[in-house]
Amino acid sequence: MRVQAQLITGRPALRKAAGRLQSPNARYVAGVVVFAAAYYGAAKLGQTLRYTASVSAIWPPAGLGIGVLYMWGLRWWPGVFLGELVVNGELLLGSNPLPFGSLVGQQAGNIAEVVVGAVLLRELIGSRAALDRIDQVGGLLIALCTATAISATVGTFSMRAGGVIDASEIPKFWRTWWLGDTSGGLVVLPLMLTWARAPGAALRRVATWEGAFLVTTVAALGAIAISTDEPVTYLVFPALVWAAFRFGPPGATLSIAVAAGIAIGVTANDVGPFYKQPIDHRTLSTQAYIAVAALTTLFLSALVCERERTLTALAEARRHEGEQAMYERHRIARELHDSVSQSLFSTALHARTAQKALEHDGAGSTDRIGNALGAIGDLVRSAQTEMRALIFELGGGPDRDGLVTALRNHGATLADGNRLEIAVDGPETALPVPAGAQAQLFGIGREALSNVAKHARARNAQVLVAVRPDRVVLEVRDNGRGFDPDAAKPGHFGLDSMRSRAADLGGVLTIETAPGKGTVVRVEAPTDGGPDANGA
Repeated sequence: MRVQAQLITGRPALRKAAGRLQSPNARYVAGVVVFAAAYYGAAKLGQTLRYTASVSAIWPPAGLGIGVLYMWGLRWWPGVFLGELVVNGELLLGSNPLPFGSLVGQQAGNIAEVVVGAVLLRELIGSRAALDRIDQVGGLLIALCTATAISATVGTFSMRAGGVIDASEIPKFWRTWWLGDTSGGLVVLPLMLTWARAPGAALRRVATWEGAFLVTTVAALGAIAISTDEPVTYLVFPALVWAAFRFGPPGATLSIAVAAGIAIGVTANDVGPFYKQPIDHRTLSTQAYIAVAALTTLFLSALVCERERTLTALAEARRHEGEQAMYERHRIARELHDSVSQSLFSTALHARTAQKALEHDGAGSTDRIGNALGAIGDLVRSAQTEMRALIFELGGGPDRDGLVTALRNHGATLADGNRLEIAVDGPETALPVPAGAQAQLFGIGREALSNVAKHARARNAQVLVAVRPDRVVLEVRDNGRGFDPDAAKPGHFGLDSMRSRAADLGGVLTIETAPGKGTVVRVEAPTDGGPDANGA
């Protein structure tokens, strides 16, 4: 009973403690600690190939720190501070301790390196770069070289001020520091950018039989190249090229990490051609090997990705071109149906009427035959007018003469055969819309005027084109008989045509009319021309 009572009384305390662990502050502190531990682990890996003092030939924490702050925010910088504090504490308390002031300067330079590198990376390549473009790889290289130069400069002068190095050693010391941080960043940072945000997608691309064979090949060739004294140091490069071509940035960055890790491990274990060189040449050879392998593979991978995107865009453009050609054929068919086809159909009916009158009534049906022939003449002229308008539009239309001029010319042609006065008013200058949008507006105006001439029984019509700050307005007004919009039959080709064109423009079409009160057709199109304006 006593144990049970203790458990019961202890449950609220456990819940309270669990709640504290789940609070945002507790999660942040835990994240900082985990980040600091990872930073420290990366530093210990880099220290396996030490050059002199606190400088390593390869410094992976530079890439790790920049990657974390770039992807998850600058608020995680205390992890860098804690990781550096532990690393420098070991150097301060080790068998060959370094001056405290030199370690303070080194820590400040390394923190500045990580923060500046993350900020520059966001400015140069954006917030979610995948290293699948040449400019992104170039931006990463610029940001990394600039940030590591800060650390190398501050660290070198801190060591000189503390008497750790002589003045004559400054150039080599700075070069080794800068190349070490840069090489470490070129291995770790690209790997994080391509794997950390979407590890599942990256793994699926590489987790195949070919991917496993690739990694094995990179490891084998890398080990052979670094562990033998024969001049085959760059034997691994064909495998890196394979990774760039077949697996994109995920496979390329993983292969770089494998090749670099083997180079560091073999050289650190006193094996291979780099180890047998003097200390300066050993570090420079290792750094150059890693940097050249990383940059070659990254740029080649980005180039392959760009080529793939170009081919995809070309295929999409061809598909879109086919769709636009189909749309244009449908549009021409719609135009012919709305205008010439209707006129020819009516012409055939009147010709049949005249033929029947002549067969049954002979010469006594002169009036009926004359009326039918007159109607046939009017319809033929109307068909000719519509055909000219369509040819005019296909041959250039508003793209060549401007929307107002094109509507004025069409109105003059239409008025000649229909005893209709048409006035067109608007700016003679180019409209702030793409040429394709002008063609759509011309099609709406032409259809509206054709409806006036055919159905409105109007004596005059007015066309107004106006430019507003964010839109172009086209209005066609007549004093004809009007109609009841609610009684208009669905599938009316003229109205459907105008609505379709307005939708393609991303605009709004309104029709104001009533029996006996004329009609106003008004379309408002945005000045950007709409999504499909250029393809009309």
